[in-house]
Amino acid sequence: MNKIINFLDNTFLDLGRQFKWSYLPPLMIYLAAGISGLTGIVGTFFVKDYLNLSAAFLAGLGFWAGIPWALKMPLGHLVDLIWNKKNYMVFFGAGLLSISLMIMYGLIIYTEVMSNYLSVETWFVVSVLLAPVGYVVQDVVADAMTVEAVPLIDDEGQSYNKEQIKVMHTTMQTLGRFAIIGGTVLVALINVILFSDIDQINQNEKINLYGSIYIYALAIPLVSVAGVFLASYLKKNKINKLKSIGLSFSDIRKEEKTKINWWILGGSLIFVVFTLTIGSLRIPLAQEIVFIGSVVIILFLMFKLIKELPEHLRLTIVGTAVIIFVFRAMPSPGPGLTWFEIDELGFNEQFLSILSLLASILTLAGIVLLRPFMASNSIARIIVILSIAGAVLFLPSIGMYYGLHNWTSSLTGGIVDAKFIALINTAIESPLGQVSMIPLLAWIAKNAPNHLKATFFAVFASFTNLALSASALGTKYLNEIFIVTREVKDKVTNEVQSNADYSELGILLIVTTILTLTLPILFVFIINKSKYKTNE
Repeated sequence: MNKIINFLDNTFLDLGRQFKWSYLPPLMIYLAAGISGLTGIVGTFFVKDYLNLSAAFLAGLGFWAGIPWALKMPLGHLVDLIWNKKNYMVFFGAGLLSISLMIMYGLIIYTEVMSNYLSVETWFVVSVLLAPVGYVVQDVVADAMTVEAVPLIDDEGQSYNKEQIKVMHTTMQTLGRFAIIGGTVLVALINVILFSDIDQINQNEKINLYGSIYIYALAIPLVSVAGVFLASYLKKNKINKLKSIGLSFSDIRKEEKTKINWWILGGSLIFVVFTLTIGSLRIPLAQEIVFIGSVVIILFLMFKLIKELPEHLRLTIVGTAVIIFVFRAMPSPGPGLTWFEIDELGFNEQFLSILSLLASILTLAGIVLLRPFMASNSIARIIVILSIAGAVLFLPSIGMYYGLHNWTSSLTGGIVDAKFIALINTAIESPLGQVSMIPLLAWIAKNAPNHLKATFFAVFASFTNLALSASALGTKYLNEIFIVTREVKDKVTNEVQSNADYSELGILLIVTTILTLTLPILFVFIINKSKYKTNE
């Protein structure tokens, strides 16, 4: 009994005890990122039913949508340079998000009017590309704010020791993931309610509901802006408290003035110009050229940046970053699996919302439950376990493609059907999703030089986020080899533009599972046999 009590205390109650009000502003910006999923299900159904875009094209679009995350490099350094004015960047990001949401609202409700200016597909692409830029701008500021949020002294003016500060940084980063997933819990719950009668309403009512959700989503940028105002308020209170005990804010945080790193700015400028030039030209292999160029530029900047660290830390952070990169770079089946679940398994908007709600709640629990595991194990071991678990947990999806749910349903009187299997699989899989990045974020917060915290966050986040671009490329290649199509109708005329064909989805799922299992473990083995072995 004492062991159980101690476990609950160390796992749950201790996290609550460690919470500080200074953590709240960056958590609000992370929360805004989490609630961005409010429009996810609507977007999925709108694209599936009305946009005649292939799975390979959508995967390729995912690649371009991921590229703005590499903009964290110049933005991170910019935050360090304009530290006291970084809040304005949040306002700018909120503006871009609002524009993206309004485009989608117009596209759904006023389709014919919008199509008089640009094609429906073009409007959709513009909206998809604007949104990540807005989130990136806000995210890079939130990352920097997490460092500022960790206090160096208590309310009595006593300094915290290094171990206490380390714990607070880990807690801050854990709560950051917690806020993001908490946002997904909130939007999933809202979606369950909004889609409760989805099968009883006609098509026009459904379209109006879709549009309304994009209007509701305008609350997303408002939350992040509110976080900025709260940060300013809390900082003023902190300054006043310090004055009352004879200290000043500058005495506590002796912030070294950041010097302009022309390697970072110059390299980032080259990256942006290079990406925009290649992306705007209709040349063969544009995505591949941008990806390779991006990797080269970011690796060069990482090389320049890690010179600020002692040699043993340089080797550790490189090994850690590579392992996480490979893990995050694994391809997914693409949108074809969701289309199959909708068309063949009968998953509607409400059920997908329920799956999202379940996944989000259990992910939150998983982050808390797995915090001791993350603290006591190396990132290499964590990645191996996650890779094995991810492959195993993908087996039910493969099974249902080949009729597993029909067999289990017949044996259980209809209880263990496709929806039952999806619920159980989601419940087991979800807690593992956000684990891999927390150790890296905590490491940077703890070890990066104080005057370059935001820059370190940005550059290494750019590197690991490029892994998502690599994943999108891999997904595109697989969808070009194994073709999956769904039925698409013209929104205005209701004419069928393409027919459904899921005959190659099974082998696509199998290949994806094998890659997910083998490649990350192989790279962990290679890294741990080299000088870049990580014990973090």
